[in-house]
Amino acid sequence: MSSEVAEKIKLPRTSESEKLKRIRHTASHVMAMAVQRLFPNAQVTIGPWTEYGFYYDFDHPEPFTPEDLKAIKKEMVKIIKQKLPVQREVVTREEAKRRIQQIQAPYKLEILDSIPEDPISIYHLGDTWWDLCAGPHVENTGDLNPKAIDVESVAGAYWRGDANRQQLQRIYGTAWETPEQLQEYQRRKAEAQKRDHRKLGKELGLFIFSDPVGPGLPMWTPKGTTLRNTLEDFLKQEQLKRGYLPVVSPHIARVDLFKTSGHWQKYKDDMFPMMADDPEAAESEQGFVLKPMNCPFHIQIYKSQLRSYRDLPVRLAEFGTVYRYEQSGELGGLTRVRGFTVDDAHLFVTPEQLDDEFLKVVDLILSVFNSLQLKDFRARLSFRDPAEAEKYIGAPEAWEKAENAIRRAVNQLGMDFFEAPGEAAFYGPKLDFIFHDALEREWQLGTVQVDYNLPERFDLEYTASDGSRQRPVMIHRAPFGSVERLMGILIEEYAGDFPLWLAPTQVRLLPVSDNQLSFANETAERFRAAGIRVEVDTSGDRLGKLIRNAEKQKIPVMGIVGQKEAESDSLSVRTRASGELGSLPISQVLEQMQAAIASHGDF
Repeated sequence: MSSEVAEKIKLPRTSESEKLKRIRHTASHVMAMAVQRLFPNAQVTIGPWTEYGFYYDFDHPEPFTPEDLKAIKKEMVKIIKQKLPVQREVVTREEAKRRIQQIQAPYKLEILDSIPEDPISIYHLGDTWWDLCAGPHVENTGDLNPKAIDVESVAGAYWRGDANRQQLQRIYGTAWETPEQLQEYQRRKAEAQKRDHRKLGKELGLFIFSDPVGPGLPMWTPKGTTLRNTLEDFLKQEQLKRGYLPVVSPHIARVDLFKTSGHWQKYKDDMFPMMADDPEAAESEQGFVLKPMNCPFHIQIYKSQLRSYRDLPVRLAEFGTVYRYEQSGELGGLTRVRGFTVDDAHLFVTPEQLDDEFLKVVDLILSVFNSLQLKDFRARLSFRDPAEAEKYIGAPEAWEKAENAIRRAVNQLGMDFFEAPGEAAFYGPKLDFIFHDALEREWQLGTVQVDYNLPERFDLEYTASDGSRQRPVMIHRAPFGSVERLMGILIEEYAGDFPLWLAPTQVRLLPVSDNQLSFANETAERFRAAGIRVEVDTSGDRLGKLIRNAEKQKIPVMGIVGQKEAESDSLSVRTRASGELGSLPISQVLEQMQAAIASHGDF
């Protein structure tokens, strides 16, 4: 299949297609039936659809092997070709319990207990296999295309996501409407594996994880730190131009601070507890915890002095590291970690300033995306779900004002957006930017939030023009979101081939022999003095290998130093963007590279 054809194939998510939902849900049951045919001792637990496939968790004493997965797929094909009817049956809770006890399936009993409504729905595949299920499904197994289904992998998973409970084996699969969709999905998956930031991060020497340190806690090497610092410095300069004031806050605070903000009540289970002088006071105002959010700290800075309407807006910005306890099974490279840095800023504005400041924040975020070449995104209006009022704080009137402010902004900007009830923060609605990467996967990056509630909870004030005390409105914003997640996305989006301005090493000098090593080191000093990140390959390898190594490390510019170059104060230049540029005076290389870096262009 040609790449031109492949690019035209749309791969819908399960949530976007009722037909795919039925296909994948049925395929998961077919897989479970196949497993129990081949491994009668395997206990079935849960088997939902996912956005691009499905999985089922099994309690089986022996690990499933790659050969087992092949056999399972072969058995699935047999079941599909049998065209077994998929039939729904409704039974009483007592009858469901009797049948479960009859087949000695303890996991199903626990699932049954977690189903709140009666009666109980059961789905049968033919006459011999069934499971508790709400559906939906296709009418018979023959409605599945065996050439559009695959059994992909197996991984460990704890029952109910609880590390203290039984470890199960999760078998992942995928199912599509057509073989062409499956082939395109597999092509993208293979490409994703090539671009995997965990793989590239190791190959390019950007970051590491360490068991003695702990899971979900990345450490940045010199090259990775250079890349991070370049991103942070870029945004800091943009913020300074737009009137933001830098602040720094501590990594811990009293529990009482987060009780006032509401984080303790809403996120206690996701926060890292810390010691207190009195162990019994660990949850009192005397106890300390690692911070999960930066906003309460910025609120304290705002509140440290009385503000006038003339002082507003106040824009406080910080690259603040926060800590949240993620389950070990939910961690994933840089995109899901336990300690991460947020490019946080909090704006304290008058109600009259809200719309204008919100638009300025969006303009900053769009400018950042443009500089990073992140162009395929849409806006999500993350609002509260009125049916789940207990998830949020504050009066409905405050929420309506905040949501209306966001609607006004996106309508004024003419942005492509969609509303997502239930995705709001507990204190206010958000405008989230959902980015589609080169493989059409979705990531949330920048976010802007309108908040009437925390100013109320912390009793924030400013003096209005008539001398009265008024309540400011807060805007929470983070163009990057998590720096760690952004780094992971950028590594994959660029496939490690960073643009010149971002590359940890912008030029590598390749001395042909040791005779040119001294000149190469002197030249490197000139590059450093010009603000260009440079390194010298001192390995002594042959020129061909020097070039190959630089290409593998995705160095944007290579400067070959031979005897002729040393004598003429020049470099033989090769670039990843433009190929061979020939021999150029070093002064010209410096000047052109500085201009390209400043403009975020290519050399």
